[in-house]
Amino acid sequence: MARPRVVTGRGSATAAAPERGAYAAVLLFPVLVLAGGLAGFLAPGAAGLSGWVNPLLGLVMFGMGLTLRPADLALVARRPLPVALGVAAQYGLMPLLALAVALALRLPPELAAGVILVGAAPGGAASNVVAYLARGDVALSVAMTTVSTLLAPVLTPLLTLWLAGQYLPVDGAAMAGSITRIVLLPVVVGLAVRLLLPRLVARALPALPWVSVAAIAVIVAVVVAGSADRIAGAGLLVLAAVALHNVLGTALGHLVGVLTRRSVPVRRTLAVEVGMQNSGLAAGLAAQYLNPLAALPGAVFSVWHNLSGAVFALLCRRADARRG
Repeated sequence: MARPRVVTGRGSATAAAPERGAYAAVLLFPVLVLAGGLAGFLAPGAAGLSGWVNPLLGLVMFGMGLTLRPADLALVARRPLPVALGVAAQYGLMPLLALAVALALRLPPELAAGVILVGAAPGGAASNVVAYLARGDVALSVAMTTVSTLLAPVLTPLLTLWLAGQYLPVDGAAMAGSITRIVLLPVVVGLAVRLLLPRLVARALPALPWVSVAAIAVIVAVVVAGSADRIAGAGLLVLAAVALHNVLGTALGHLVGVLTRRSVPVRRTLAVEVGMQNSGLAAGLAAQYLNPLAALPGAVFSVWHNLSGAVFALLCRRADARRG
């Protein structure tokens, strides 16, 4: 979803109002995405809207570009080590964890490939708000999400081809081209619009999270509609795979921070960034390049990781309260 700008200082009442809307969008995100999935299950005809998946993904990524600032990119130069650590952990751990989960649960080929594609996807933009709620390093979270997104046209197809190619045929070149068109270009265009029309973009920012939520809900509805006849038998298995993948990724992300002796806020940021994926992108790519059923893990992940992220943030705040 479009990355809502978070306030790291006191800010003004005026500035805080859009942020409250952004947080509400993130917290309601699972509910609305679940509603989209239910709509797709009850109305299989929604699969006919599959031609809208890529444009909607492009809209979501354009919204992310609109929220970026030059300062976000400058942080990569000022703090390259933690950014590189987070991105390496995400692209290094999550795809391999996905393969391990697929093997452990003996997932059928379509679902195994879908879980691996989720693991190979870049970071989810909602992670920035979860990092804020968990009292993590928000600026670092933004930088990690941005860098992982910019690397996605290369790393996501390569990792998917390497790990998921044993389950289903993967056209890595076509996937790379698609990610460039629906991820990289919209982000770059969004950033350019932000620089050229800052006042207009500032007025639009409060609505961006809701536009992204609506777009992803429609994508999930289309994905679910395309596999409605097979979801009933695979739903619990997919949920188990998604939950295990996300929880293990979050735990290992935190462990990376501990082993490298990072501060508590950075550890939390690593946990969130590694555990949360751009599952809307994964679902769209799976539906287009793998198999309709392979898109199901991405759709379920879209709901699950927001719920688990909210729980993680709550646990972090309770830990802070106990420490006083």
